[in-house]
Amino acid sequence: MAMLVKMPVKYFMVDAFTDSAFKGNPAVVCFLDDESKRDDVWLQSLATKFNLPMTCFLITITGSNPPRFILRWFTRFMVICGHATLASAHILFSNGLVGSADTVEFFTQIELNLPMIRRCEYNSNDVSMFSKALNGATIVDVRGTTTASTIPEALNGVAKAASTDKIIVVLPYWESVIELQPRVGDIMKCLGKVMIVTAAAPQGSPFDFCNSVCGSAHCSLAHYSSLKMNKSDFVAYAVHYDKDKQRVSLARKVVTVMNGSILV
Repeated sequence: MAMLVKMPVKYFMVDAFTDSAFKGNPAVVCFLDDESKRDDVWLQSLATKFNLPMTCFLITITGSNPPRFILRWFTRFMVICGHATLASAHILFSNGLVGSADTVEFFTQIELNLPMIRRCEYNSNDVSMFSKALNGATIVDVRGTTTASTIPEALNGVAKAASTDKIIVVLPYWESVIELQPRVGDIMKCLGKVMIVTAAAPQGSPFDFCNSVCGSAHCSLAHYSSLKMNKSDFVAYAVHYDKDKQRVSLARKVVTVMNGSILV
């Protein structure tokens, strides 16, 4: 009996938002083809095996111009992922996989609006819970975000609703964010699915606000900052918010750390 041999899956491990290896935000970019026939269980198992913040998968849409790719992210927390998208573009261009094209398009099968800042008040008990989770940090503002999104299941187009509620917690000083030692167990007890901790940049800084290297978080912070600062352009790890087009453009250096093949 002949054994069905699966074609190896090529992968690249990348550090995004940095010009040095082993820094920034890591992601794995994997390439699938139409005949790979890997189901979601296999994809999630591989992402778990890599054990990085994000593993994404690209499938070429043949005959498209400009080059188009189906892009899928696998993680426990995020519906969208900016740094893995940036990593995917880097791999395509740096390895000559899109020829001389200067533009590529990703089809994510997600209908998603930018996060809107919810007009809500948190009581003193909520704020105390956030402060405890952040190891007693002083909090100057708390805002909730909500985004309506629809995500087709697998690749068959069966749609289901998804929630990407995040809590933005603002600390008084830039150093408070950099030196933060959060209590992960207490964070899991807080409201919302994701907690974004930020602070305004100090006087004279080239940045507008401080936050970890997370593109999804910056989408929320761009909207929050536009309301607070009454402007549309921000410098925060090279993030630009276009209020008129409702887009956030992410631009930053990326480093390829390793590549290989998955044999199973």
